[in-house]
Amino acid sequence: MSCSSDSVEDQVRATIDAMETAAEEGAPIAFMGHVAEDFEGRNGQMQRQDFMRFMTLQINRHSRIRAQLFPITVTDDGGNFATATFKVLVTGGGSLIPEEGQVYDVETTWIREGGDWLLWRADWRVVIR
Repeated sequence: MSCSSDSVEDQVRATIDAMETAAEEGAPIAFMGHVAEDFEGRNGQMQRQDFMRFMTLQINRHSRIRAQLFPITVTDDGGNFATATFKVLVTGGGSLIPEEGQVYDVETTWIREGGDWLLWRADWRVVIR
């Protein structure tokens, strides 16, 4: 949920924060609550249902997932659209010390539906392996 007095940047960042928290808490349904019904990812190769399976697999694969996003740049594209780009370091494992880690470049497009910003498009690529 967003406050109308917040800037588009603040609203999109708040949604990204909520999605990060949901992923780290192992809550794929809460995470997907921020994803548009007509979502497309990976240059149109992934639909919303595919993304749900992908996120559920990642969350179930690791008992502990952490994400560090940096820097997040949000652009108000006018109307009901915005873009956000960032790098994300995703780590996972079964204990406090991560067993795996990966850095990705992420480009996202957001759509405002009602008063909420939803993830509409997302593409990512591996930066460091």
